[in-house]
Amino acid sequence: MPRLLALGDGALTLEFGDRIDAGLNAQVMATRDALAAQHLVGISDVVPTWRSLTVHFDPLQLDRDRLAACLMQSADAPLQESSLTTRWQIPIVFGGEFGPDLGAVASATGRNEDAIIAAICDLELRVFLIGFLPGFPYLGELPEWLHLPRLKTPRAAVPANSLAIAGAQAAIYPWVSPGGWHLLGRTPVRLFDLADAARPALFAPGDSLRFTSVSGAEYTRLAAAVAAGEMASSAWRTS
Repeated sequence: MPRLLALGDGALTLEFGDRIDAGLNAQVMATRDALAAQHLVGISDVVPTWRSLTVHFDPLQLDRDRLAACLMQSADAPLQESSLTTRWQIPIVFGGEFGPDLGAVASATGRNEDAIIAAICDLELRVFLIGFLPGFPYLGELPEWLHLPRLKTPRAAVPANSLAIAGAQAAIYPWVSPGGWHLLGRTPVRLFDLADAARPALFAPGDSLRFTSVSGAEYTRLAAAVAAGEMASSAWRTS
């Protein structure tokens, strides 16, 4: 049974477990969708994570007990593909200056660089949550043979838009940031844009995405088009 926790007087968290697990995350997303379908007035934010769902609300507009009952009811929703899901196809230039850890990852896994690129591009990864930085997607799950510990010494500055892996997860850094994950490549796609008031973060929990390998020249062309405002975020959507 999920556990309901109070976060002050303006938020409730529903916990489904205590581990990183795709099945638990599917329950979180089903609950999110079922709650959204109830169209409750007074909810200001809904935050899905790997294993929990936090709902922020205005107690002057929405009674806590009513919200709690709606959350527990929503937790019984059947697991199915979310109507809120968007699928994405994201171009990546792998290796070299864009992915300085690709060679080390290949050596650590006993494969060559082309095999690593092919394996990454063959995956359909799920956006489990957004965190750490605005627009930063935690993606999973990677095949077990690709699970690697974080770097012993984190980088002081990871370039924006870098694709990285660590443990069972992949991620894309939307901003220049410290980071200890293995850098495999970089995308020209902008992951966070405040000019898009409706959806500043490109990805949302529950989305899925695939990567396409592109050349350095194609990356440069796409990056210039994005910077010039010639490519909207819809260019990367497949559904």
